[in-house]
Amino acid sequence: MSELSGPTDPCSLGDDSHDYLGCAEVIAEVWTLLDGECTPETRAKLRKHLEACPGCLKHYGLEERIKTLIATKCQGERAPEGLRERLRLEIRRTTIIRGGQERL
Repeated sequence: MSELSGPTDPCSLGDDSHDYLGCAEVIAEVWTLLDGECTPETRAKLRKHLEACPGCLKHYGLEERIKTLIATKCQGERAPEGLRERLRLEIRRTTIIRGGQERL
């Protein structure tokens, strides 16, 4: 376990198994919570776990700070056109390769 990953599953928090998320599930969903992209039900489960689990709460806090830092440092900046074009070409190339593999 790394310092950032929080406790390992199974977590001993809670006794209501149908309403409970393990640490690995919480860590995997941290960004959906931060971005406001999870359902109200999932948000409630994540918050419940974070309130009871110091390791996951620490991980959540770190990710929240990273998101804030990125938003602050990248505000209004745009990638150079040459980089944007190279990325477009690489995405097209990757899509074509994957598309060819699916037909096999």
